[in-house]
Amino acid sequence: MPPIDAHVHIVGNGARGSGCWLRLGGRHRWLAKFMLRHLGLPQDTTQPDFDEIYVDRLLALVRGSSLGSVVILAQEQVYAENGTLLKDTGSFHVPNDYVLALARRHPEFLPAVSIHPARPDALDELDRCLAGGAVMLKLLPNCHNVDCRDRRHTRFWEKMAAAGLPLLAHTGGENTVPVVRPEFADPRHLEHPLACGVTVIAAHCATRSGLRDPDYFPAFAEMTTRFPNLYGDNSAFNLPMRGEHTRAAVREPLASRMIYGSDFPVPIMGLWSWLRRFIDWETYRRWERHPNALERDYQLKRAMGFPEESFTRLHGLLRRAA
Repeated sequence: MPPIDAHVHIVGNGARGSGCWLRLGGRHRWLAKFMLRHLGLPQDTTQPDFDEIYVDRLLALVRGSSLGSVVILAQEQVYAENGTLLKDTGSFHVPNDYVLALARRHPEFLPAVSIHPARPDALDELDRCLAGGAVMLKLLPNCHNVDCRDRRHTRFWEKMAAAGLPLLAHTGGENTVPVVRPEFADPRHLEHPLACGVTVIAAHCATRSGLRDPDYFPAFAEMTTRFPNLYGDNSAFNLPMRGEHTRAAVREPLASRMIYGSDFPVPIMGLWSWLRRFIDWETYRRWERHPNALERDYQLKRAMGFPEESFTRLHGLLRRAA
């Protein structure tokens, strides 16, 4: 089984009908330009062929790496608790139909859809996406304004569990997307979908993104002792704060709950892993110079001590579309 990257973002401006949109302002505009420059992508996100350039670049990186496939993520819009669309909230949107279509065209892409469970049509949209081949569902509860504990969402979680559709849920701090409800970054808010039987992957293992963020990693680690259907991904562990708990993550009992993810196009830099002595100088220099960002992240995570099973474990968790 080839390695799978569980956490790869699709971005687009929708100029040629993809349905995507970007609405970047303030520090998010600067961060977006930094990420695109880091990957050798155009920093002008308004050009008409930006969506195609992004997908072509991602495909080239996957095909030139050790990875067999990557899970590409849709991005839901932000809704109120009553299911009303908050039109002026959020910085980007990637429709479910777009990632499903990309996955049909390219076998390297595995589609993760994104559905706010408070949407009036949430259950119908879930059925439609399951029929379309969705293998995972992605949400950022703190950014999408999803209270996963809300009992009104129980049918949604139960339908996901019955379909074998795992949930990749952002946990911990967030700086690249506007945050609506910071308290929803706490992984303990995921206990209800877990109790409903959903396989949950806590993106970033509830680690901090910035110095002022609460550190929820201990809460995530404790939850794994109570929920056998809870996993964590190591996406963005090569950033300054995210990887601070790497030594605990690569050892049991957590090592057998780890899933590999890059968080592409978030920058992939080995400097912080070297400074924390997770990797040696020779390894850092070798892979820091590698032009393929996905291969760089994969090799750095291997050098950091994540077991080989963490790179293929997702094969047994993804929904297998008929």
